[in-house]
Amino acid sequence: MRFCLRAGVAICFVLTLALTASAASLDDYRQRVESVHIYVEELLAEVGNAEQGKRDVPHENEVIAHIRRVLPPTEKVEWPGGSVETANQWLFVSLEQFQNESDSAKRGVILTGINERLTSIAREVDLLQKAAASSRTKDEDKQKLAEILQREEYQKAQAKEESIFQKWLREFMEWLAKVFPRTPATPSSDPGTGSLKMGLQILIFAIVIGLVGFLIYKFVPFFGRRGRKKKKEKGDRVILGERVASDESAASLFDEAEMLAREGNLRGAIRKGYIALLCELSDRKLIGLARHKTNRDYLRDVKKRADLFENMNGMTLNFERNWYGLRPTDAQDWEDFKNRYQQTIAGVKG
Repeated sequence: MRFCLRAGVAICFVLTLALTASAASLDDYRQRVESVHIYVEELLAEVGNAEQGKRDVPHENEVIAHIRRVLPPTEKVEWPGGSVETANQWLFVSLEQFQNESDSAKRGVILTGINERLTSIAREVDLLQKAAASSRTKDEDKQKLAEILQREEYQKAQAKEESIFQKWLREFMEWLAKVFPRTPATPSSDPGTGSLKMGLQILIFAIVIGLVGFLIYKFVPFFGRRGRKKKKEKGDRVILGERVASDESAASLFDEAEMLAREGNLRGAIRKGYIALLCELSDRKLIGLARHKTNRDYLRDVKKRADLFENMNGMTLNFERNWYGLRPTDAQDWEDFKNRYQQTIAGVKG
């Protein structure tokens, strides 16, 4: 593992040296951010080992030195839309805090914060790459559309196009003209007849408009409620990227976790159990679920409840070491997680 890591770092280091002579591309920068993300995951695994009294300080320093070489504090990154001067000093400040911190829980929090920020940076770079790739295509599409709209045959078709409302209005006016056909005014015509026809037309207009308004008043709220109810019924939840059906409970999720553990998938069992925990806390209005939230966001939600925070912090570290770390998950990890889960659930129910 460490041999592969050093080989990958050597490649990234050569790339970094090459980039010092000229500005980096978005793709180069994205790859190096991803490589740092992998190194931070390895440090998280080391934190888990350190909890058992096996902290390997020389190896931690070696990995951090690799990170410093791969991602410099500042550099110029260019893409077709322009260029930007990166500011990665925050990374080195956080790594220094990590090296100076002795408490395993706090060291895990620092590394998780670094990982979250690296993920955010990678997402922004992806958006820039997509924007740069699609900008030319969008300009070409706009130009092509403008050419089509300027064609004579399209202009004629557009002029003849009639909306549904205009069609209804035209048909209604045609029907009204048949019911009350206009007669040419003659000297012998009774002036009162024209006034009577005009009054009837106004009356019919008023009745039709009133009827339409009444129908809108009665039925639009009904369809609105149906739409809201249907939307509510669909209420699937997305927890840490996993979709959970609206009718699935925390208990059923934890049953799935125990089934995964029995099958030997301990890593998957811990992840499923952690999702079950978040689902239970959401049902009890202790946290609010959101698609964009990370495990650290949910942990911060319960910070004011000391007893809950302590248990959840231990479960979160267990989840992070086994899901994001590179070391294998053993039966003791699952047992520790399961015991803390049961204590936590008993506490919130009590």
